[in-house]
Amino acid sequence: MNGLEITPAEWQVMRIVWSKQAVTSTEVIRLLAPSTGWKEATIKTLLRRLVAKGALATERDGRAFIYRPLVAEQATIDQALTGLLAEICQRHVGAALLHAIETVPLSQTDIANLQASLERKMTTAPAKLPCNCLPMACHC
Repeated sequence: MNGLEITPAEWQVMRIVWSKQAVTSTEVIRLLAPSTGWKEATIKTLLRRLVAKGALATERDGRAFIYRPLVAEQATIDQALTGLLAEICQRHVGAALLHAIETVPLSQTDIANLQASLERKMTTAPAKLPCNCLPMACHC
């Protein structure tokens, strides 16, 4: 699952497939169309794209197609977030993570895990990170 790029629309499809583990295109359409306004053809196109990308497996069951995930949800989330953070200057990563922590709901267990991880990282963290902006494009 290296380098899998999923569009925002495809994420919505994947969330359904991950939660159901096996789902027909009819069920994906029934679940997505009301909240998105997407047509049946649009949702089927998204499913085909995810199969082509290697994110979903499909099998025929009579006239229906059943879709199953080929990629793990957490690994895909981790890869997407790591990829996004790799695209920005490393001097801005801390602020971006702080913003996420302050704006998204977290459980007490999540917070305890974050605190423990940060305490471990603190022992080896540099005082300041070097800028890794593109030459002539730095605003740090």
